[in-house]
Amino acid sequence: MKAKQFAEEWISSWNSHDLDVILSHYSDDIEVTTPMIRMAAGIESGTLKGKEAVADYWRKALSKIPDLHFELIDVTECINSIALYYKSVMNKMCVEVMFFNEEGKVYKMFAHYN
Repeated sequence: MKAKQFAEEWISSWNSHDLDVILSHYSDDIEVTTPMIRMAAGIESGTLKGKEAVADYWRKALSKIPDLHFELIDVTECINSIALYYKSVMNKMCVEVMFFNEEGKVYKMFAHYN
């Protein structure tokens, strides 16, 4: 899949608020690191591991932010990874770097907010 196509589908999945569609982009062993995890869940490392833990966190986040809407600004790519630049929650700008496994699923991601 091309980076721009993936980015547009990823943004669309989040804007749909359909957790199953959102999770379809990720591997079962996904590792997510974001300051939002530290802020919302109180996990000092800011990291969650495994699709079940990530799904639980995102389920709660979607219920707390019913008007969640992301706006894609740009996407860049490297070997087996991409970086999305988008407008996130609370009008924050985010750069999210995602690493893909051989099945084309995201297995690790880091979100950077301003």
